[in-house]
Amino acid sequence: MISVNPESLTERENYKFLTGSIIPRPIALVTTQSDTGTINIAPFSFFNIVSSNPPMISISVQRKEGVSKDTARNAIQKGEFVVHITDENNVADANRTAKELPSDESELGLTHFTLAASDKVSVPGLQEAKVRFECTLEHAIPLAGSQNKPGCDLLIGKIVCYHIEQDIYHNGRIDQNGLKPVARLAGHTYTKLGELFEIERP
Repeated sequence: MISVNPESLTERENYKFLTGSIIPRPIALVTTQSDTGTINIAPFSFFNIVSSNPPMISISVQRKEGVSKDTARNAIQKGEFVVHITDENNVADANRTAKELPSDESELGLTHFTLAASDKVSVPGLQEAKVRFECTLEHAIPLAGSQNKPGCDLLIGKIVCYHIEQDIYHNGRIDQNGLKPVARLAGHTYTKLGELFEIERP
């Protein structure tokens, strides 16, 4: 067993340890809107459930040299965002949105996505996603990084509306095989659902 002090590692080395071991990670494809109306789209695999009562999710948006990314800045300014589950059908377009663009340029033009009006928030979603969550921002927490600069913005969103493709929703449950979710591994590697098994809780 190898023991490593994370304080002795660079940010990049810590990133490799984390993303190589905490796998697979679901991918949130997030839409936000700037104060000038630009639609930002970006994928994040530092993403998971916080609570079911109330329904809340978390997304950690890493900063670049202490500066917040468009997603975090827009979500904080507007107090709203929409989260989509990345699947086999949209993962290629989701990956295209990871390209760095000027803040006033939308990633939408890099993809085949079309916008869909939301019911409870002003930020639009993406029509092609099988599952999307309209969210209001409950908390935005800057977490300390190196050189006294925050390393990331932790966003906690409360889900105010679910949208689920009818074909994958049966008897109150989502068909995971129909959803065909894609998850992130390390580097440029992704994975699909593999062999499934069940274990009953004691």
